[in-house]
Amino acid sequence: MSAKVKYSDFIDAQLQLVYQMNDANLSQEQIENLLQKQEYMYDQELNTIISNKQQYIENVQDFSKEIFSLKKIIAINRRLGNGYAVIRDEAQLKSYEIVKNQNILIKNVLLSLDVPNIQDFEEKLNVYTAQNQEALSKITAKDYKHILALKDPSPILKAAKKNIEEYYALQEINSDFIAFLYKAENKLYRLNKYVKYHIIKPVVFINSFTVVKAVDGFLESYGLSVVKLIIIFLLILVIYVLRKVFYIALQKLFLQIDFLSRYSEQILEKLRKSIEILILIINVNMVIYVYNNFSSIEEVSRIFNMIYGFYFTYIIYIIVNTAAIIKLNTFEKEKSNIKSELINVGLKIINFFIVIIGLLIVLYFAGVDLTAVLSGLGIGGFAVAFAAKDTISNFFGTLSVLFSDVFSQGDWIEVDGKEGVVVEIGLRVTTLRTFDNALIAIPNGTFASKDIKNWNKRKLGRRIKMKLGVKYDSRQEDIKNAIKEIREMLQNHPKIATKNTKYEHEIEYGHIAKLVSKDDLEGVKKTLLVYLDEFADSSINILVYCFSKSVEWEEWLKTKQDVMEKIMIIFERNSLEFAFPSLSIYNETKDEHE
Repeated sequence: MSAKVKYSDFIDAQLQLVYQMNDANLSQEQIENLLQKQEYMYDQELNTIISNKQQYIENVQDFSKEIFSLKKIIAINRRLGNGYAVIRDEAQLKSYEIVKNQNILIKNVLLSLDVPNIQDFEEKLNVYTAQNQEALSKITAKDYKHILALKDPSPILKAAKKNIEEYYALQEINSDFIAFLYKAENKLYRLNKYVKYHIIKPVVFINSFTVVKAVDGFLESYGLSVVKLIIIFLLILVIYVLRKVFYIALQKLFLQIDFLSRYSEQILEKLRKSIEILILIINVNMVIYVYNNFSSIEEVSRIFNMIYGFYFTYIIYIIVNTAAIIKLNTFEKEKSNIKSELINVGLKIINFFIVIIGLLIVLYFAGVDLTAVLSGLGIGGFAVAFAAKDTISNFFGTLSVLFSDVFSQGDWIEVDGKEGVVVEIGLRVTTLRTFDNALIAIPNGTFASKDIKNWNKRKLGRRIKMKLGVKYDSRQEDIKNAIKEIREMLQNHPKIATKNTKYEHEIEYGHIAKLVSKDDLEGVKKTLLVYLDEFADSSINILVYCFSKSVEWEEWLKTKQDVMEKIMIIFERNSLEFAFPSLSIYNETKDEHE
């Protein structure tokens, strides 16, 4: 067994270094040079192992043939009583087992590099090094140092001593290798990522420059390296360039969705700032990931996932609401019959569900057990419903208002002593703008139990009612003529509704299964009455009862004023005077002779 053993180029080179460092005649400077050389060799071997990772995993050098042969030879020499030969071959056998055990450690370490983060890799490294040391303790249980002290000139003993020295040197190499693994664990994990991303060759090439090694020595204390900085810069550049591609892809996606195709430009304009911020967040996330040796930090990842969940919800919110705003503007321009308040409430309900889903997504990324949350909602649902009975009542009041068509936004209504124009029908309250410009919020549950007067539910006819008082000393003929002239004036007035006023009904009654008056259903009034009404205390009253064609307040006031002016002319023409409250005193005296 005098032939030279070949383990691997790296192991053989390390053996030579160990032999040199164990030379007692070396100076401190020589030892430091050898240590630097050893460090360089380890670094180069690390690059080689990582670059050929799959080959090292699949082809573990286990020296099975050599170990099998040595065991046979040892058994023969033991039977023949060749003690030195047995020791020689035992030392060689244990050397093979040490290298084999080290190769198994390398394989396990390479396999464990694919874990999600470096913390998991550190745990596995601890496990595999412990296994290595446990196996090594069994291999090295027998001590051969006393053999090295023997002075026998036997060539077999000389070969045994050489194998024993190699045996102890390999133990030292194994310990140094484990120490190097712990020292370079971050670099090892990082290099594996370079292999995964297929950039290991350019990385090794960059690291081979002397200036890069010098700069890395300075940056290492800050957790950086030249390669890291180059990758961070390239990532920022690539993400910035891909932003344009992302916009184009997003626009194409919107164009493929029928509902969003018409609003793609407006939606992208609204999303632009949010996407810019999102790209900045992605850049920060990637920088942290690269800085941490391509390893994710659980707490940091959780925070970023929560941010991404929030932005996903916000983007959906922007898309839905931008499309809704554009559509509402279209309805307004086209004067669509679709009720705006129905769209408003529907949009609020959709937004509510978007927020709820977004909240669940954020909670999920925060590590909250959604199953427990949802089951808790079921358990506490009754208590919540009881506590929020007024809110639920208001919500159903909203549905009642929307589907009963009692009033709409912009209508002038009066309810529970409050009067004003409807500003908005919300999920919980309806807001009114009063005529003195105050804002009133009325819970929607109120509309289910209170009378509602809607002044806008009329299409033709706003009432004009007045009593004209004339003096008691007026002639009957003059009063009669005045009544006739007022009636004729109103019937011929262009702004007063009469039975001859034509109106086309807007509702298709053939689709309504109701027997109702068409005029009363739509709010059409054409009544015109002018009659002598009563003998009051101070006047004879004439009733004037009619309807203006316009229901608008200002138009109604103008019409009413014109009617009053014409009535004044008619009174003057018929010598009639308006009466006012008065009191007559009659003095009755008796005859003195009575």
